[in-house]
Amino acid sequence: MCGIAGSINYPINSFQLDKNLGHRGPDEKSVFTDQNLELHHYRLSILDIAGGRQPMHYEHLTIIFNGEIYNHNDLRKKYALTGKTNSDTETILLLYARLGPSCLEDMDGMFSMIIYDRKKQELFLARDRAGKKPFYYYSDSDKFLFASELNAIRHQVNPEMNEEHLAQFVRIGYFYKTSTPYKNVHELPGGSYAYVSLKNPRPVVTKWWDIHQYYLQKSKDDFSTALNKIDNYLHTAVKRRVESSDLEVGSFLSGGIDSGIISAIAKQYNSTLKTFTVSFEGEYNEAPLAALVAKKYETDHYELKISFDHLKDETETILYNYGEPFFDSSAIPSYYVSREAKKHLTVILNGDGGDEMFGGYRRYVPAAKFDFFKNNPFLRIPASLALKLLPESHNKKSRYNYFYRLMNFTGKKGLETYLSATIDSFDGLEKNLKADPNLLQEMQNGFERINKSGLTGLKKMMNLDFDNILFGDLLVKMDIATMSNSLEGRSPLLCKEFLEYVPGLPDHFKIRGTTTKYILRKLAEKYLPAELIHQPKRGFEIPLKKWIDGPLHNLIADNILTTGAFCKNFVRDSFIGDLWKKKIKTSDEKRAKMIWTLFALEVWYKKCYLKNA
Repeated sequence: MCGIAGSINYPINSFQLDKNLGHRGPDEKSVFTDQNLELHHYRLSILDIAGGRQPMHYEHLTIIFNGEIYNHNDLRKKYALTGKTNSDTETILLLYARLGPSCLEDMDGMFSMIIYDRKKQELFLARDRAGKKPFYYYSDSDKFLFASELNAIRHQVNPEMNEEHLAQFVRIGYFYKTSTPYKNVHELPGGSYAYVSLKNPRPVVTKWWDIHQYYLQKSKDDFSTALNKIDNYLHTAVKRRVESSDLEVGSFLSGGIDSGIISAIAKQYNSTLKTFTVSFEGEYNEAPLAALVAKKYETDHYELKISFDHLKDETETILYNYGEPFFDSSAIPSYYVSREAKKHLTVILNGDGGDEMFGGYRRYVPAAKFDFFKNNPFLRIPASLALKLLPESHNKKSRYNYFYRLMNFTGKKGLETYLSATIDSFDGLEKNLKADPNLLQEMQNGFERINKSGLTGLKKMMNLDFDNILFGDLLVKMDIATMSNSLEGRSPLLCKEFLEYVPGLPDHFKIRGTTTKYILRKLAEKYLPAELIHQPKRGFEIPLKKWIDGPLHNLIADNILTTGAFCKNFVRDSFIGDLWKKKIKTSDEKRAKMIWTLFALEVWYKKCYLKNA
């Protein structure tokens, strides 16, 4: 796991790069230059510590690489490759020399990479299927720069802000697809590669993998066959992720089934497995449930007790790390958990992707019964009328809140249905946003592609979540939370086999009645104590409402309420004031999310954009 950066026709400021990227690779720094090209690599040494140094060279090819290819030894055998090291980096070079871009199709891993071809005088850029490992680039006229994090680019070329993309962020809560808060700065999409010529450095991007194609497939496996395949695939994925490391690999262990199954299987491949459970003062404590798994498998178990005593002092720094306004407040506990885990090891397994792949969100239950994206006025009109009569829901986990949210997105149509069902911050209050009516046209086009594809309502929702929320929010959150602490997170549930098999399974394998993740819960019966199997989805229990009205009250007020606050360029001043004073008719949960969105925007503007501008 590493940090990468580089440029064409632009001299990189090494001091700034060290400052903004060094945490991703504190073990070793290397630089390669050739003509008008610079390649910078920051190494977090995990696999083949002695032989895996980068940049690495093979014939006329040079690579810098961020990530892990877990099946690289299998690929060496499959293609009879012989190298000088045991490094997965060398495996990539050998494969690319043999197969070109098609080598990506065989890889099970997370990666962003640059391969320089000295003969062709061009760069090959590539990113893994889901987009676990980040890749940002700046392209303008004859200059090209890239880096693993936005702050690294920001402090090199000082790009202008992109107000249209910032307005999109306020509305939907994340940056859509290739968008960033800066002009001429883009994100290479997951499952994409690009070529960049040193003579004319403008990237030509190609999509090499798309989960939508796998949602269009229809598996013919019966339930028993699918269950056995998932079990076998997961064993393969966990085994690869445990054994592809020269350092100890541990596992996050919550009270949920995703991390529980992963930990149970990991113990079979690491007899001294360390597991980590977190508990937050004053919130729901999953430690007793996690302890049941740890006891059953006799893991070396740690309960990490996280305190928010320094929340006020550290919040802005944590948000700064993202280099963009970041809406998801669970970034705060994710950072603290990663910081504590790093005190014990450098590589850890997590359950990322389980909900998106297997159907873990409550909104998937009604979506499995009805396609809410079809324009049905016989449902939409009564639901919208009923919503006007219903009192606001203030308890996020109540059945009434579930019903209220259901009525809300049932009363919408098209893309608005999806936004209401997911991150609903400003849903229904859009008139208070200073935004162009066509603000979400690109997202509308992407939505229509999925909506017109003939998929079921559930598959549409899950496909959209994978492309939008997993890519734009959840994977970004965990990458920055872990790597800002020089910790590598590995996600077995996003293995190649799952990504290309699970989408095609029938809906009733994933949602059965009101049971979410049905097939994964059946698998859990083989591995986990009964008490865990039917626990509801929790994730981090974040007391955002309490934070805003408590320890962060003055900090947030000083940011979003002041004269000239940046957020007032996107949201009406009077609305912000009324929202703060609780004069807007909305739930406490939704109020907190809107305020946090504005706060995150303000922190980005002051700490990332203005600082050193």
